[in-house]
Amino acid sequence: MDVKVNTKQKDSNIYSMHGRNIADHYKFSDLRIAVITNPDDRSEPLIRELQKTRAEVKHIWPPPEFVPSDYDVVYTDLMENLPSRLESLPGLPQFSLIIIISASNHVDLKMLENCAPHGTIHLPVTEQAVLSSLVVARSHFLYENRLRKRIQQLDDNLISVRNIERAKILLMERKGFTEEDAYQHMRRQAMDKRVTVGSIASAIVDAQELFS
Repeated sequence: MDVKVNTKQKDSNIYSMHGRNIADHYKFSDLRIAVITNPDDRSEPLIRELQKTRAEVKHIWPPPEFVPSDYDVVYTDLMENLPSRLESLPGLPQFSLIIIISASNHVDLKMLENCAPHGTIHLPVTEQAVLSSLVVARSHFLYENRLRKRIQQLDDNLISVRNIERAKILLMERKGFTEEDAYQHMRRQAMDKRVTVGSIASAIVDAQELFS
């Protein structure tokens, strides 16, 4: 039995998935996007496609001395000295960075690497290319942030464990506590002050270093 496909309805569903529904799912309307590129007949479609996502889109030209950090996403040409225009390098990226690549321009791959972008987009653009670059760049940026927070948490936990061990030794030396007594002493102090045992241990260690 042959099944006829309604092509018009299928196309409508595809458009919906790649348009309104995707924009709602990824909350593009909450984003502030800067586009730092020379205005021409190739870059203007990029701006128009970004505006379709209902994000707040700002076209910036000529390029500023430093790439503004008060945006969620920045699309920018691979301009001269771009790494030095990124104040967050080296360090914690403050926005999703997408480099605009034009087929008519030479690509400095070393500079591209030094910018540590979250994605690239090639001109001329298509709707799918713009949406893909935006989704991938935001996903990478948010994933990196989660990893950094996790690493910071692990570092803080490690420091806390070290301080607790040092504080126990100090209490054992000063007050003649056993190791268990020293820990329980810090635990009671932490409960009374409604802070962590690590905070109490850190205060003990800091006081020792201050008066030693």
